[in-house]
Amino acid sequence: MATKEGHGMGWRLRAGATAVTVVALLGGYLVADAHDVVPGMLTLAPAPPAPAPFPTPPGAMLGPEPAPILRTLPDDAPVPSASDVGALVADLAGDARLGPHVGALVVDAATGDTLGAADANAGFTPASTQKVLTAVAALQELGPDRTLDTKAVLDGDRLVLVGGGDMLLAAGAGDPDAVNGRAGLGDLAAQAAARITVSGKTQVRLAVEDTLFTGPAVAPAVPEDEVTLGFVAPVASLAVNVAMLGEGSWGPRAPDPALAAAQAFAQELATRGVTVTGSIVRASEPSRGRVVGQVSSASIGEISGWAMQYSDNTITEVLGRLVAIETGRPGSNEGATQAVRSVVESLGVDLAGAVLVDCSGLGRGSRLTPRQLADTLRLTTDPAHPHLRDAAVDLAVGALSGTLASRFGGENPARGLVRAKTGSLPGVVGLAGMVVTADDRLLVFALQADQIESGATVGARMIFDAFVGRLATLRA
Repeated sequence: MATKEGHGMGWRLRAGATAVTVVALLGGYLVADAHDVVPGMLTLAPAPPAPAPFPTPPGAMLGPEPAPILRTLPDDAPVPSASDVGALVADLAGDARLGPHVGALVVDAATGDTLGAADANAGFTPASTQKVLTAVAALQELGPDRTLDTKAVLDGDRLVLVGGGDMLLAAGAGDPDAVNGRAGLGDLAAQAAARITVSGKTQVRLAVEDTLFTGPAVAPAVPEDEVTLGFVAPVASLAVNVAMLGEGSWGPRAPDPALAAAQAFAQELATRGVTVTGSIVRASEPSRGRVVGQVSSASIGEISGWAMQYSDNTITEVLGRLVAIETGRPGSNEGATQAVRSVVESLGVDLAGAVLVDCSGLGRGSRLTPRQLADTLRLTTDPAHPHLRDAAVDLAVGALSGTLASRFGGENPARGLVRAKTGSLPGVVGLAGMVVTADDRLLVFALQADQIESGATVGARMIFDAFVGRLATLRA
């Protein structure tokens, strides 16, 4: 018969055996751990070397002096003689190939002193050289850093696309490195769709708000056939690629740029799960709506420079109307021309006798003198007006960029040294800008001829280019 002592003895024997087994197993595991066979903290491997000390960074140190890529013009560069410049101007004005009505003015950029003049105070058809005035007015009143915003505002089940003056929208995604296409309707649609679908909605009614500008969408002085050919688009508070209907820089434009932009926006919404129901209509921005998306254009400085480089009539007209609104006038063609004139005059340019029928120079009937153009250009080089500098540096460069990319080539001494705004209409050629002489003196010039024989305008441009090339070779 088993006793309590027997039970106790058995328990102790079993416990002892278990303990021996555990110790044996543990000892085996530790041996395996030491030989890195199983995971654990023990190892027979040699100790790793001590870590290298954390490097001590040097203190802030001055870098090398920056080296200018291009040398600056010396302040004391000699001025070419008025007799030399005057002789060149006289030869130009007397060139029969330019027709009977030629005006020219060359002044020293720093002092404003006249170096050569021919009919400098007579009125001429400026063509696109007139854009210089609009660019200066836009930079003065709007500032080079302002952007134009396009918004999507949700009011119940209605989404309103609100234009802020950006006619350079991309139909899809925006490009942060572009001026034409900086803001994209695809990006705006992505923002709006994300906020609409989060509440379970998948359908909206779409409206477009296009009341920023008023009056005729195209200046009445612009011939109808030039609108048809696409030299200018109807001005609107928003558009895709300046309302171009095809590829390239010129061609037919959408007759209703805002509606075309809204249609592109609807397509972008659909690809993101939001369907537009019914027809797209016009409506005011809802006072109690919620902004569900916003995209911003390039800066006014960039937009102005782009318009000057490519002589874009539509964007120049937009800038003029924005200046009108900024100065408290209606955003119309009449308000724009009044505003541009007023702002430029406030900067000290005498515009007595000037006539502006639009802001781009495409319309027929504008009149400016070579002196008025040169005086406006001098403002852009004046250190007292640094905010106007974009209007100078963004001019096309001879043989390199913009409307001068295919001019001043070959052996012309002014290639790469001239920046200028071109002007061209039937029978009209203009060129206004600045050039550096052989002594590194900056000169401002304005050249105009508006009674050129049919078919001779190409030759007139070459004559003007050759004249500026001679200015570039002048020495005191």
